[in-house]
Amino acid sequence: MFNTVLQGLTIGVLVSAPMGPIGLLCIQRTLNKGRWHGFLTGVGATLSDFFYALIVGIGMSFLLDFVEAHMDVLQIFGSIVLMGFGVYIFRSNPVKTLRKPKTSTNYAQDLVTSFFLTLSNPLIIVLFIGLFARFGFVSTELPPFNQIIGYFCIGLGALIWWFLITTLISKLRGKFNVRGLWIVNRTIGIIVFTASLIGLIATLSGESVHV
Repeated sequence: MFNTVLQGLTIGVLVSAPMGPIGLLCIQRTLNKGRWHGFLTGVGATLSDFFYALIVGIGMSFLLDFVEAHMDVLQIFGSIVLMGFGVYIFRSNPVKTLRKPKTSTNYAQDLVTSFFLTLSNPLIIVLFIGLFARFGFVSTELPPFNQIIGYFCIGLGALIWWFLITTLISKLRGKFNVRGLWIVNRTIGIIVFTASLIGLIATLSGESVHV
């Protein structure tokens, strides 16, 4: 159970942490409108991510025999996907795309707009496949209750991230430097790439590692 909880929280944070369009929108709204506008933007993104996580999990559950028979290959694939994701995060410069919001929105609009913006990017499915394969998240060894807890923790991990980032931005509002976004992305990219490389080496050496 503890391993499932940790995996779910880790996946939730990894999906949410990179400063892509939704991350920037969350920060923009936090700076311009306040912390709760930014947080509810993150909640909308979390709901969309949770939807895609269920799609990937249900799809992989129908292929459990294949997944478990080829777990090493899938973990190698997952590690490579995440390494590429880490390189992409490291090389991206979110400051270039930072723009002031054009219109004012209320809390409900913040949530709904971020939900559909995140939903409009189905490539997140590839990332979830890589994460699920890397962590062995879908398995016949997991009781249904543990699987439910795992998915719940994915959402919880994402919410924790959005809560922390909006709280930090809100507190540093007067001292906020957008160049910090670039540093955050590079740091996250290095962490994701390094962890994925370690997982890849462990799998190739015959030692399956699940975070």
